[in-house]
Amino acid sequence: MKIPTAKSSNLTRGYSIALASAVILSTTAILIRHLTQTYQIPALVLAFWRDSFVALTLFPILAWLRPVLLRIKRQDLLYLGIYGFVLAIFNSLWTTSVVLNGAAVSTVLAYCSAGFTALLGWWFLKERLDWAKLLAVALSLGGCVLVAGAYDPAVWNSNLAGIVTGILSGLCYAVYSLLGRSAAQRGLNSWTTLLYTFGFAAVFLLIFNLLPVKPFPGTAAHPADLLWLGNALAGWGVLFLLAAGPTLAGFGLYNMSLGYLPSSVANLVVTLEPAFTAAIAYFMFGERLTGIQIGGSLMILSGVVFLRIYEGWLASQTQSESPKKIEVAAAE
Repeated sequence: MKIPTAKSSNLTRGYSIALASAVILSTTAILIRHLTQTYQIPALVLAFWRDSFVALTLFPILAWLRPVLLRIKRQDLLYLGIYGFVLAIFNSLWTTSVVLNGAAVSTVLAYCSAGFTALLGWWFLKERLDWAKLLAVALSLGGCVLVAGAYDPAVWNSNLAGIVTGILSGLCYAVYSLLGRSAAQRGLNSWTTLLYTFGFAAVFLLIFNLLPVKPFPGTAAHPADLLWLGNALAGWGVLFLLAAGPTLAGFGLYNMSLGYLPSSVANLVVTLEPAFTAAIAYFMFGERLTGIQIGGSLMILSGVVFLRIYEGWLASQTQSESPKKIEVAAAE
């Protein structure tokens, strides 16, 4: 009797897609750094245009290639609106955390989402939480600390509000991952989900920027500030590239991976992003990786590789037991 390999194949496909997502998303920080340093664009103004360009780019593509993906059920509209609101809050909290804590601490705190995702996935989606996943979480978080340089006590010279904001950004990223997994379970196409969540997020970010009372730093002080880049065509080009390239492709692939992997596993794979970002920064800006950063990158990689091997072993065990169960049932 032939042993089924569909589960193992889905795992391989899911890990490959999530890994590609991490590589593409790692270029996001590079482009954001260029925009904020060159044009001093406010963070939430940048976030608004980034999300808007994602939706405006994806809509005509789907309308031309797969118009059926533009249709959603009425009962899914509220769900996607909540999903988009979570994305908008995550973007806002993460940029606020950067302002309050600096890049290193905010990055580490955002990637505490790996632990939150594993725990919340176990709690709400009944995903497995065993020693192997906990070990992979520990390796990934430890690697993020080393790559970001947050092992230096001086880096943690932040106030309580900054630390709480950073932790909440990680929690929101975990909720985003869980909603993506839930959307896949509801049968929503990953690209449909991406279009509507980024569209709703852009609307919420526009509201955040236009509110008379500013809930986050980095918003538009005046409505005219939404056109901060003015006639800087190069800046608009980079902003569009940021949206149509790493954001659209990166988040699209991440949402696709959630159709094959538990949210906790997909989130762990994407924790490779800081390591890839450090490598890209080395080649583009001459930023050298220290021995500790290289060690942190290897910790993250080893956690993902270990989890992939362990998940593959579990899949093979399940497959090998299935024929035996069939034979026993037949004998009875």
